[in-house]
Amino acid sequence: MQNFPSRKRFILISSVMTWAMTKPSDADNPEAPRSEEEYIRRRPHPSFRNHNNLEKLVLKLPRGKTSKLKGYVVGAGLQYGMGENIFHYFFKVSWLMQDSKIPIFGSGTNHIPMIHVCDLGRVIQSLIKLRPKAKYILAIDDSKNTLEEIVKAISDVLGPEKVYKLPLEDAITMKAFKPEELDCLSINLRFDASIVNDTFGFDWTCKEGMVENMKSIANEYKHTRKLIPIKICLVGPPAVGKTTVANKLCQHYKIHRIDINSMIEEKMAQLRETINGADLDDNSEEAAAAAQQELELINQSMENNQGQLAEDQLFDILREKLYSKQCSNQGFVLDGFPETSEQAKKIFSEEEPENKDPELMSIIPRYNKVITPEHVFALDASDDFLTKRVQDVPESMAEKMCYTQEEFVPRLVRYRQLFSTKETLLDFFDHREIHPEHIEISSDDLEYTRVMKKITESVGMPKNYDACPEEQEGEDQRREEERKLKLAAETAERKKRKEAALAEMTAHYEEWKMNLLVVKQQESELLEAKALPLRNYLMKYVMPSLSEAMLECSKVRPEDPVDFLVPTQQCVRKPRIGGSVPLIRFYFAFAG
Repeated sequence: MQNFPSRKRFILISSVMTWAMTKPSDADNPEAPRSEEEYIRRRPHPSFRNHNNLEKLVLKLPRGKTSKLKGYVVGAGLQYGMGENIFHYFFKVSWLMQDSKIPIFGSGTNHIPMIHVCDLGRVIQSLIKLRPKAKYILAIDDSKNTLEEIVKAISDVLGPEKVYKLPLEDAITMKAFKPEELDCLSINLRFDASIVNDTFGFDWTCKEGMVENMKSIANEYKHTRKLIPIKICLVGPPAVGKTTVANKLCQHYKIHRIDINSMIEEKMAQLRETINGADLDDNSEEAAAAAQQELELINQSMENNQGQLAEDQLFDILREKLYSKQCSNQGFVLDGFPETSEQAKKIFSEEEPENKDPELMSIIPRYNKVITPEHVFALDASDDFLTKRVQDVPESMAEKMCYTQEEFVPRLVRYRQLFSTKETLLDFFDHREIHPEHIEISSDDLEYTRVMKKITESVGMPKNYDACPEEQEGEDQRREEERKLKLAAETAERKKRKEAALAEMTAHYEEWKMNLLVVKQQESELLEAKALPLRNYLMKYVMPSLSEAMLECSKVRPEDPVDFLVPTQQCVRKPRIGGSVPLIRFYFAFAG
């Protein structure tokens, strides 16, 4: 510090968790807000003692004019906004909409001091600029929200709009929170942050708190985590494979398929559930009466239209489905509907502004971007191809899918007529800069591999839930473990194959050695068999004379045994032997 050319400021951003165990100054009113001037009395949560010790070090810095280092401590509330931090779990389960209710761990009545992360940044900026005299500053918003109010607001905006309570221990069992995160969510404190409110004058992002600004915070969350709904419309003649492709797209992108018949059945089931009071605590008598009235209107409309719903009612149900949390969060695939440009105008039209310019309205086509598909794919195939495909469908399935001869042909004719009019459904999208892509279905792509490849290349990668850093780290660790296990399995398999190959080679070598011995033995026996007549002849006619001659030679011991033995050839009875020197040498060689 002595070498600093000018005074510097050290700002420690800490946590309100260093107040967690502080006893109330007024025992008769334990719920009274605590002032930041009472910071000397604060007592930290056991998990935040290190934070408290650091705060003390900074607060002990000298405050005189000669001091070259001035310290500030900012006690920040639990942060939210820009993708969330500790509240991420509640946003995640709400956005996924996989459960009918969102859990609240504990009683939920505890008050949590909070601040938007952008407002915390503005507090730091104001602190640097204004240089207040106070050493300790609380950075919290004006909200006095409880955990239950926070979770309920998240569920209302992003999720199923219902909550239920679970014991704190279940949060650890469900791996929803780490113990230190659960400690933060269990804090119960209320403060009066006078310095931030009275001294620092800046434009707040969420001064009223998280609950009051939940819609904008939810949009921040989706934007930061790139939770962009994927909206697709599939059109095409009957039997071209729209439903199959739609199901594949829903599985790939984790979005929702909207089929008109299934949608009506789902709506009627929801109305019956409301009428029957499946959740009596949440459904009032007025809601049940309204559901009963709506169900009667639907049934009456279907009776009057030969089982078909009136167009206006159908459009209302479809728009309600498109605006639902599931479709708004993840996205949807419209399976074969709408069919005409007029239907699309009624479904996707935007509400007209109050001060509309008729001339401008005629030039600029208006449509509701929230529910209008962003990708349109027109599947098509020849009539012969479609007819042959329908003929191959089993009769029971053909009746169920309306593919019988009496039903399919009129449907196909009607589709061709609708898409040959002056303004087709594809023209509606084309005029709004949503250009449809045409995909031809062929007989050699029965699994729709090429179709899916073309669509996914056009739409892009899935844009739904992205894991938080902790989850990503866990996912990376899981993948690394899977990679190691796979590598170990492959290594073991290679070793096993190598050992098996070596054992097979050894067996072949032993077999070859045995075969070689057999062959050698057979060759020896064959040679011996071939040599037997000559041996017999020599032993009978040659060896007696030769033996006698060699005995004589041994007695005389001539200088040249061969010349000595030549005369002895007369003892050989066979005339063909002759008395040649080579033959005598052969006799010697034979005798060894």
